Amino acid sequence: MGVSTHLGDVATMQFCANKLDKKDFFGKSDPFLVFYRSNEDGTFTICHKTEVMKNTLNPVWQTFSIPVRALCNGDYDRTIKVEVYDWDRDGSHDFIGEFTTSYRELARGQSQFNIYEGGVSVHPAGQGQVINPKKKMKKKKYVNSGTVTLLSFAVESECTFLDYIKGGTQINFTVAIDFTASNGNPSQSTSLHYMSPYQLNAYALALTAVGEIIQHYDSDKMFPALGFGAKLPPDGRVSHEFPLNGNQENPSCCGIDGILDAYHRSLRTVQLYGPTNFAPVVTHVARSAAAVQDGSQYSVLLIITDGVISDMAQTKEAIVNAAKLPMSIIIIGVGQAEFDAMVELDGDDVRISSRGKLAERDIVQFVPFRDYVDRTGNHVLSMARLARDVLAEIPDQLVSYMKAQGIRPRPPPAAPTHSPPKSPARTPPESPLHI
Repeated sequence: MGVSTHLGDVATMQFCANKLDKKDFFGKSDPFLVFYRSNEDGTFTICHKTEVMKNTLNPVWQTFSIPVRALCNGDYDRTIKVEVYDWDRDGSHDFIGEFTTSYRELARGQSQFNIYEGGVSVHPAGQGQVINPKKKMKKKKYVNSGTVTLLSFAVESECTFLDYIKGGTQINFTVAIDFTASNGNPSQSTSLHYMSPYQLNAYALALTAVGEIIQHYDSDKMFPALGFGAKLPPDGRVSHEFPLNGNQENPSCCGIDGILDAYHRSLRTVQLYGPTNFAPVVTHVARSAAAVQDGSQYSVLLIITDGVISDMAQTKEAIVNAAKLPMSIIIIGVGQAEFDAMVELDGDDVRISSRGKLAERDIVQFVPFRDYVDRTGNHVLSMARLARDVLAEIPDQLVSYMKAQGIRPRPPPAAPTHSPPKSPARTPPESPLHI
């Protein structure tokens, strides 16, 4: 395999090891690998860690992917150092050994056989020695601390979020607002739903901050807007999935201003109640996302809430089911409540699961609104930070879905020769979603 030079290339590889040093007194080692890119000044920067393989001296690590630029910064002969550690619960991981290689050597992996002193093989059947320098100095008969084998290596060009947007993928934006009684009476200034004549409340600020960015990726600017946790007129039935505009057949509002108008009208007509159930609105958007899975549409649900979630098990199940669909979920927590459950839904540290089934992707991003309240009153700057942080994961989540489904970006439509320029509203601006 030749060395590719495309800036967006991603290398996918898998390693195993054999006869690593035993480090644990009561068992075998719990090995993991740490990859370092070398810098111009001779220092090293961590660029990847594998998962820990428990209680084995012959681990087979999972296949992983890494941008080629992160591995070698475009210099294919730059040294890549790999350290092998035995994981310890207290964080004082034991050093087993190390080896060095380069991207060029790895990329030759399937055609040549090489063994390096302290190096990694670049052949599926080849081996590289893991060397512990201290042991080598102390023991004359020291050979190595085990061997590491490269099982597979492949490189492919990575499609970006913008490739899909330019190819016509539309972002379908839906907002769901918490109308539970814990928000407080909207007519009182202490309420999170208070409609001040002088400034937007937290719900309206959060909605505007995110909506004003994401609306540029949706050409028709028609956004479904839902409420949950309220008693509806005329009979007072509790709903966890009601249209803010009152239209059951079509809950879409025209633009962000249309959502805000419908939100304010709903506050005057419904009764705040409870409990705080997310599953119905997640399932609502999942139904729409399931209807079009060819890569032409991707759904983003923004949930703004003040409280502790009441239907955790059902919401987890809904999110696990939604993870295989073209959709992402943003949750913004307003008020001073404890949001521990939201952090669990976020899945950054531990992937969310339901009934023993793991979510295929991490599709939830949670942030507490209070972290973005500017004490100086500069709402413009603080809301820009909020939008940037909550939208930061959307590009990778969209690309991960497309990649899992084997969907490539469509070619951008050819510009017409003699016609008026495109409407600016249909052209995505430079924005946080271009991360």
